[in-house]
Amino acid sequence: MIRKIVHIDEEKCTGCGACAEGCHEGAIVMVDGKARLLRDDYCDGMGDCLPACPAGAIRIEEREAAPYDEAAVLAAKKSAESPRGCPGSAVLELRKSAAPAAPAAPAETPASELRNWPPQIKLAPVSAPYYDGADLLIAADCTAYAYAGTHREFMGGRVTLIGCPKLDAVDYADKLSRIFLLNDISSVTVLRMQVPCCGGLTSAVTRALAASGKELELTVRTVSTDGKLLDC
Repeated sequence: MIRKIVHIDEEKCTGCGACAEGCHEGAIVMVDGKARLLRDDYCDGMGDCLPACPAGAIRIEEREAAPYDEAAVLAAKKSAESPRGCPGSAVLELRKSAAPAAPAAPAETPASELRNWPPQIKLAPVSAPYYDGADLLIAADCTAYAYAGTHREFMGGRVTLIGCPKLDAVDYADKLSRIFLLNDISSVTVLRMQVPCCGGLTSAVTRALAASGKELELTVRTVSTDGKLLDC
């Protein structure tokens, strides 16, 4: 449909971030020091961001655009909010491991390689310091139980996000696209189970990458239900 929507002149944009703060819908984000319209359907075309821009880099134009989706905006805001009142939901960087750890001696309990908290996709923040330059592991939550080498071979040196598209009954693509867009992610590894529902995890990641416009190295690995690492 043809409707009013904001247009951002990146050449005029000074990167002050005032428009992103002034946008009540969260349609404008800062990427590489420049303001960018995240999604057409997040912009209501009312122009609350215009007075906030000291450089005159934003204007309202009429063009073909997806209709404003208030429900999607509200859902995105709710997803981005950190849960309150629960200490277990506080964002933490647990360790800064530059590379996978060496195998532990048989008599020792292997150390956890989890670097970030919370790791659940639904609870994870869309922006955090530990994402910068990170190799991201997006894993089905069953993989850590099915494959004994998950910590040593996959989580070591990576930021880990976990989820189950069947149990969570949500589409992770929107939140993952914002994580890819707002952070300097280096690469993405998907670790999934050899069950049909895990295809939803791979699909969400590929759609999120496409929506973000980022060209990141993507690796998909599969674990069988009897604990074998396939496609290797």
